[in-house]
Amino acid sequence: MPANLSPEYKAAEASFRKAHDPKERLDWLREMLRTIPKHKGTDHLQADIKHRIKELSEELEGPGKGGPARSGPALVIRPEGAAQIALIGPPNSGKSALHARLTGSTAHVAPYPFTTQYPEPGMMPHEDVHFELVDLPAVSPEHPVPWIAGTLQTADACLLVVDLGEPSCVEQVESVHTVLRGKRVTLAERWPAAGDSSLGADDSEDPFALRLPALMLANKADNIEDIEGELGVFRELTGLRYPAFAVSAATGHGLTEIGPWLFRNLGIVRVYTKTPGHPPDKDRPFTLRHGQKVEDVARLVHKDVAHALRYARVWGKSGFDGQQVGREHPLADGDVVELHT
Repeated sequence: MPANLSPEYKAAEASFRKAHDPKERLDWLREMLRTIPKHKGTDHLQADIKHRIKELSEELEGPGKGGPARSGPALVIRPEGAAQIALIGPPNSGKSALHARLTGSTAHVAPYPFTTQYPEPGMMPHEDVHFELVDLPAVSPEHPVPWIAGTLQTADACLLVVDLGEPSCVEQVESVHTVLRGKRVTLAERWPAAGDSSLGADDSEDPFALRLPALMLANKADNIEDIEGELGVFRELTGLRYPAFAVSAATGHGLTEIGPWLFRNLGIVRVYTKTPGHPPDKDRPFTLRHGQKVEDVARLVHKDVAHALRYARVWGKSGFDGQQVGREHPLADGDVVELHT
């Protein structure tokens, strides 16, 4: 039976897909449930929405708020920094070692599989911003992780970590894709800066399907004599065309390229704010995406500022110094914005 979804529901669904903050996603899930037409054609979708509301509510409430308490660390990681990047890979690919090296975290690293049991966030610096890297358990049919798709919902992209020195690496990566597909998660070759508007939602009929842009990291490059040759063979055997770097968590080879690459290909824009008569605050920029506007900065400052905004002045690449602009003015990396309410 056709769902015949209403414009009100479709607007709530679109807002849910754009949201990354877990609390905001929960609010939009509730709005989706409120506005969805109630008939047999939407029974399955209603049940899916209710299930996700229950899971996310329990995760945000934490233990001790009624009902059985979930033990262990958080499974939903609140996004921080310029972007949230998930580390995905098969067992023993070296994800945790990379995470520790890139973020300085105290993630447990061991030479045996399935060391990581829960999401482990850490911050990777790049110039004056940080990327939040989330180390996840290995993806493998032998060790199912039922909550991993829910955790990935807040990610902007992923690093697919593989060890090309592992004889079964092709089969391992195929298994990763199979497991993720079963959870309605697809890894994409194109990134936002390439103009791929289809990233995020995977299927217009399924609000919970996810497409994550992927950067492949061929880890343990120090153990392979011809890493570039091995990478080429791997591409031929798998047909995968993800952008890729050869890296080593042990020696640091290739790791300095990751931050700049993510910055460019996610289309990140840094914006600095100032108050009238004072110099700009250059310590902590607000981070946007390419194409975002003055009103988006105002919203990041405070929702009341966004509501009361009359105009802004900008200094930088998007206009001449001190130019008065409206809320729809698109911003460029390095712009300074003075908001007037």
